[in-house]
Amino acid sequence: MHSPLPVLALLFNAFIWGLSWWPFRAMNQAGLHPLWATALMYGLVALSLVTLRPTSLRQALQYPALVLLAASSGLNNVAFNWAMTVGDVVRVILLFYLMPAWSVLLAWKMLGEKPAPAALLRLLLAFAGVALVLLPQNAGPGRLLAGLSLADALALLGGFMFALTNVLLRRLQAVPAQARMLAMFGGCTLMGAISALSAGSLGLVPGLPAFDFRWAAIALGLSLLLMIGNWALQFGATRLPAGVTAVVMLSEVVFASLSSVLIANESLSGRTLLGGACIMLAALLSALSHARPRRRKIGKPASS
Repeated sequence: MHSPLPVLALLFNAFIWGLSWWPFRAMNQAGLHPLWATALMYGLVALSLVTLRPTSLRQALQYPALVLLAASSGLNNVAFNWAMTVGDVVRVILLFYLMPAWSVLLAWKMLGEKPAPAALLRLLLAFAGVALVLLPQNAGPGRLLAGLSLADALALLGGFMFALTNVLLRRLQAVPAQARMLAMFGGCTLMGAISALSAGSLGLVPGLPAFDFRWAAIALGLSLLLMIGNWALQFGATRLPAGVTAVVMLSEVVFASLSSVLIANESLSGRTLLGGACIMLAALLSALSHARPRRRKIGKPASS
């Protein structure tokens, strides 16, 4: 009998990320913009990792390719956290979960993995769902971009960067895990600070506020939860097939949707539900395709 702990660990991680919009909005209301919150929180996490694993910094410096991983991971978190603060939670997370579609295109370009016809059909299904979510009411296809808000653009960017991060992790799988983790946490810190300063110079983001116990307490608590959630993700993902992990992680959409309706009183339009169903179906089919065991050829040993 298989232990339910790996699945429960993944569900816990999905629950944390599904409700992460709430503390980010609370910090924003207390005066700390999500970009500054991202920089401060992940800076604390990166510092904790270096303190607990001093060799991680030396290992990370040995692999220049980690710079790209740091940038993609940082932009992923910057875009997602900002979008969840200023946009409709359900709409943002649905657009963010276009990630499996981006992964197909990136793996094709960067890893040479030519997609099968079924993968291309899932790609079309996902993009059709995005069109339904973004298209304004009673508008033709030509006005697709007319309904694109800042939160929508950030969600799409975040999903693309998340897909790029996953592809890079596959390319950098020979790099020690703690070096990869430090690069990702450090990237979130650096990209959060750079984005905050850049957006601040354009008048889009306020400067770093004076210390306030309200946002500081939330930031500290969320940092601890994200660290525990990351541990839970590592625990579950290393003990389950990748396809099963992907399916379980889709529960983040459920947690985010229910919490936004119950806490923020957000509403779901019919078009958003239909478009979201297309996006989630494409993601689910992609996850299930990876979950199927490959058939072994008779007379040949299975490859490890």
